[in-house]
Amino acid sequence: MNTENNELAKSVVNEVLKNDLFSQWLGIKILEIREGYCRIEMTVRSEMINGLGIVHGGICFSLADSAFAFACNNRNNLSVALDTSINFLKAVHVADTLTAEVREIHNGRSTGLYQISITNQQKETVALFKGTCFRTGKKII
Repeated sequence: MNTENNELAKSVVNEVLKNDLFSQWLGIKILEIREGYCRIEMTVRSEMINGLGIVHGGICFSLADSAFAFACNNRNNLSVALDTSINFLKAVHVADTLTAEVREIHNGRSTGLYQISITNQQKETVALFKGTCFRTGKKII
């Protein structure tokens, strides 16, 4: 992957994040962006807890979904989710730092398939997410 493509990827993700108020609310920080790849992190806050005293599953899902969006859109081809799923493997608690890392499995003309692993600060995998996207052919920037 060349430097020019990676610079475009970073520009696209910055543009998407600028308008993504939910990812901003989550407190997502971009750690690394490359064409078809991203790694992001966030710290869990008390308002993210469910009625059972652990982090609401939607928080891990949302972190993974944001990583998925950043990776599948960063070639500047507007892509939308067709199908997603998540497996929760370990409880998440307040003050945990979660990292989502994307692995691009398939980059097709009209679809893409991505696997996102979410780990905590101890490098334990807490969730696995899989997403399929549809590529619209429209430019983002």
